[in-house]
This record gives sequence, structure tokens and C-alpha cells, in this order.
Amino acid sequence: MLKEKRALVTGSTSGIGLAIARALAAEGAEVILNGLGNPEEIAQLCQELGASYNGANLMKPDEIAAMMADIGPIDILVNNAGMQHVAPVEDFPPDKWDAIIALNLSAAFHTTRLAVPGMKAKGWGRIIATASAHSLVASPYKSAYVAAKHAIAGFTKTIALELATHGITANCISPGYVWTPLVENQIPDTMAARGMTREQVLNEVLLAKQPTRSFVTPEDVAALAVFLCSDAARNITGANYAIDGGWTAE
Repeated sequence: MLKEKRALVTGSTSGIGLAIARALAAEGAEVILNGLGNPEEIAQLCQELGASYNGANLMKPDEIAAMMADIGPIDILVNNAGMQHVAPVEDFPPDKWDAIIALNLSAAFHTTRLAVPGMKAKGWGRIIATASAHSLVASPYKSAYVAAKHAIAGFTKTIALELATHGITANCISPGYVWTPLVENQIPDTMAARGMTREQVLNEVLLAKQPTRSFVTPEDVAALAVFLCSDAARNITGANYAIDGGWTAE
């Protein structure tokens, strides 16, 4: 379905991004990985997927520009890279705020602005943002993340309108809690912020949000990403798809 399409997936060395990269590669796309990780493990992933890798630090616009110039025109851009920090607003470290906004929001602006000219030249493109249920609703102690995810949803709507006559779609996928390193790593901070045990955080904070009482899987998100890249989704643009076990329905 996606043969001869080139796809950049940011934050794709683990978690949701890796699942999306695998799913796109399975459909025949040429995939470019980006993210952190052990060099040997990344090399193995590239071999497995027939992919290439660019390790640009997405919190640095000059490195994003160099990456985009190096990889050349792409057909599919998945802005997936992200990070999280959990703390009350009065204790939220300013450097963490700046880092979360840079990676979760500003990086998507920079990759998008540099990818769009090539997509316009081809008359075809797919831009997908891994947003979050937190692009639709808020939770306490996540001020930077919620701000960034609300903003990425608005950014996506805007570029969808700008690109609507160019054969380019732009959409958000907004998962609930997915069992990934990003979610697992925020548990200790949530334990500290709320004075809870690990089991309490899992059952009373995370899964309590999702009526299904189960985690979303990375493969759930990847399947939707593949669909949004298909010709069947050519008239779907500016949308924000929740995959959250019913969280935002309440």
C-alpha cells in the first residue's frame, strides 16, 4: 500500500513510534528512524525494518534542519517524539517545561515546515501527530505536557486547512495510557506528587481514567496511523482521533 513512500517517524526507537515504524515498513514504506537508544539495538532495528536512522536532537532546531536536509523529501511525517514530567505547577522545574515544549511541540513545527515543500511538489503527503488524550482533557501535575498536547492539536488543525488543496492531510492520534517507557517512567513522579504506591498509581490514576480498565497498545495506534496514510483516508484531515478506552467520552 505504501511502496515508494518515504516516512520519517520521530521518537521511533521504542514505544509507539517503533510500532508505527514497523507498521509502515510492513506496508512497504521506506522508513527513517529517529530517537534515543543503544547504537547496537538501533542498528538491529534498521536491519529488521530495512530502515535508516538519523539521531538528531529534536530539541535543537539546527539539528532538525540538518536532519531534514540530510534525509531529503519525505511523503509521510509522523511527529511522535515526546517526553513527560509530573509535578505541581509551583514546583515544576522551568528547564523541564522548556524541554517538554521544545520536544513535544516546537520540534513538530520544525519538521513540518521543512517537510511541506517536498510534499507540495509531489501533490501528496501525510502528516500525523501522536498527540494524547491530554490534547482533549487535562490532568493535574502535567502542566507542560497538557499545554503542549493541546497546542499540537491546534497546530494540526491549522496546517490541515493550509494544505487541504495540496493532496496533504494532517491529523492527530490521541491515545490514552499506552504501556510504554514514557508512561512507566512517570510512575515514580506521580507516586511522589500524589503520595501513592505504584499499584495505586496504576489502578487509581492511570487505568481509572479508561473505562475499559486496560492499557492501549502501541499496535492499536500504529494501525490507525497506517489507515490515515492510505488513499481511503484522503478526505480525513484536521481530525483528532482518540484511542483511549472511552476516557474522553466521559
